[in-house]
Amino acid sequence: MRKHLDKFLEKTLVLLMSLMVLNILWQVASRYVLNNPSSFTDELARYLLIWTGLLGAAYATGKNLHLAIDILPGKIDNHKVRHGLYLLAKGMIACFALLAMVAGGTRLVYISWFLDQNSPALNVPLGIVYTVVPLSGLIILFYVFSDMSLKQESWRQKISQF
Repeated sequence: MRKHLDKFLEKTLVLLMSLMVLNILWQVASRYVLNNPSSFTDELARYLLIWTGLLGAAYATGKNLHLAIDILPGKIDNHKVRHGLYLLAKGMIACFALLAMVAGGTRLVYISWFLDQNSPALNVPLGIVYTVVPLSGLIILFYVFSDMSLKQESWRQKISQF
């Protein structure tokens, strides 16, 4: 399941980045070549950046590529203490993803739908744009819990990366 999610996120992120590059190229071309700037490209670039950033953060969490302060774990030789620090870090990531991203993001999406908010240029419901917040939170939670459920032999490999 994890490998399929990784592949899906990789392909989605490549697609979003490609769309963003094409969108910005069109924006520059329409402004400087055609002297008629496009009205939707700024907004589309902003929304593509939001989706790319949040899904990229979820992907980075799954690959353990997120920022980590590894000064303290690097100086601790006791395996149990390192294991505890690793679990504490994963627990903090899970709490943030659950409370801020899933709960807060779901509330944001609900309020956007309830107020019937649409984007000015694209006229897209903002609830669709904000859906990526709880979605990314759920993906991060999946990665954190799948990391925490690894067998004991795998812990040593994960902790050595930490």
